[in-house]
Amino acid sequence: MAMQPDISKAKYRKSFSDDNFWNKLRSVGVKAGAAVVYPALVLYYVLRSDEVSGRSKLYIMGALGYLILPLDLIPDFLPFFGYADDLAAIVAAYKFTSDAVTPGIKARARAKASEWFGLAEVSRAEDKLEREVDDQ
Repeated sequence: MAMQPDISKAKYRKSFSDDNFWNKLRSVGVKAGAAVVYPALVLYYVLRSDEVSGRSKLYIMGALGYLILPLDLIPDFLPFFGYADDLAAIVAAYKFTSDAVTPGIKARARAKASEWFGLAEVSRAEDKLEREVDDQ
C-alpha cells in the first residue's frame, strides 16, 4: 500500500464539505474506481451518522478532505498509482471508525456505488477493503 498521509492535519479537514465531496466523486469517481469510491461513500455515510464520535468525524473529514485535495503525496493523474495514497487514507479512517460502520451504512454505500459501477464491481471493492483493513 502507498505511503499513508497524516490525515489528522487540519488542512485536510478544512478541504472537506458535502459539495466538495460530491463534486470530486462526480468528476473522478469512474476514473478512481469502485475500490476508492465505495469506501469513501461508507465513510461519508458514517460521518452523517449520529452514532459516531466527534473524534471519528474529524478523522473521516481528514481522509475525505485528502481525497478532495488535488495535491497529494502521489498525484491523482498518474495511471494506476494516482489514487493509492487517497485509498490509504480512506482505509486508515475506515479502520479507525469501523465500529460505527453498520450494515445499513454499508448497504447505502453499496447502492450508491452500484449506480456507477454495478453490483459485481462494488462487491469486489467491498472484499478488497476488508482485506486491506485486515492487513493494516
